[in-house]
Amino acid sequence: MAEQITNYQCPACLGPLQYSAASGKLECEYCDSSFEVAEIEAQYQEKDEKAAAAMETTQLQGQWDTSDLSDDWGGEDASLKAYNCPSCGAQLLCEEATAATSCPYCGNPTVVPGQFAGALKPDYVIPFKLQKTDAITKLKGYYKGKPFLPGTFLAKHTVEKIQGVYVPFWLYDGKVTGDYAYKATHVTVRQHKDEEVTLTDHYRVERAGSLSFEKVPVDASSKMPDDYMDSIEPFDYSELKPFSTAYLPGFLADKYDVDAEASIDRANERIKKSTEDAFWSTVQGYDTVLPVESNINLRGGRARYALYPVWILNTDWMGKKFTFAINGQTGKIAGDLPMDKSALTRWRLILGAAAGAVTFALSYLFWLL
Repeated sequence: MAEQITNYQCPACLGPLQYSAASGKLECEYCDSSFEVAEIEAQYQEKDEKAAAAMETTQLQGQWDTSDLSDDWGGEDASLKAYNCPSCGAQLLCEEATAATSCPYCGNPTVVPGQFAGALKPDYVIPFKLQKTDAITKLKGYYKGKPFLPGTFLAKHTVEKIQGVYVPFWLYDGKVTGDYAYKATHVTVRQHKDEEVTLTDHYRVERAGSLSFEKVPVDASSKMPDDYMDSIEPFDYSELKPFSTAYLPGFLADKYDVDAEASIDRANERIKKSTEDAFWSTVQGYDTVLPVESNINLRGGRARYALYPVWILNTDWMGKKFTFAINGQTGKIAGDLPMDKSALTRWRLILGAAAGAVTFALSYLFWLL
């Protein structure tokens, strides 16, 4: 049984609407009309509610013998859901977490409103600010200044796929109280007649205080590498918008598949590290500082749910796949690049020769003196 999905159609010509990162509006590529998000959202509010609750049952009748057919998809059955495209009627088979996609038959962007119903509804969304062309430009800029990048990579790699994805994030609030103790030293060098005297003063430095945290992000998708998502932060929270499905057409979107409880440890670790850095930064004026004691108490607050914009680019070079993630708001990029091992070896030889030459020159100068 297929559930209903929704797509946003142009009120002027009924063509599909897509969210434009450039204008911040929903635009129609057929009649060039554009509409404010709030305007379309108001028009489709009732339609979305009906689409989320709609269910269509199709029953085949006839004399065909289907007794040996099975609807068991095996282990993947639980992760797949079927939807009907409202434009062409095609039945779409998607992963259970898919919340926005496009119909492979008619190409219209579609939104699954039921994925954001009730407790699943995000509190916030950050709309895309970078267009697809901007993402490709950012990727090319990422290649520059990489001395060990193979020359053939720039000439022969191809961008196989680029897709804008709204990635689910949990945002945590919390308050931390902490007590820290540090062992610090201050070194003074004095000249006394023909001798140089070094004095080292030792101190115990203590700090105590509290910090409040708001909207600490942890990505809630098991499909997105955590290190990539951490690397493309931060996002500009001044552009957080109340969630609306009207921002989704033209992009992919997933609901979370890692719940808030399962993400708490990562949030606590990030809060702990930020707290340590904040207290450490207050211990100044010493030559060395080492932490010796710490006591942290975290009182958790509420967790909120948001969708953040990310461009995912997949490239192919010499049969190998390379994936890059780009912050769809700021353009910050993360990804792995191939390395020219011969170039790395040459650099090591050059640096080794240079270090040897400096050592020889210093030894010769010392011998002369």
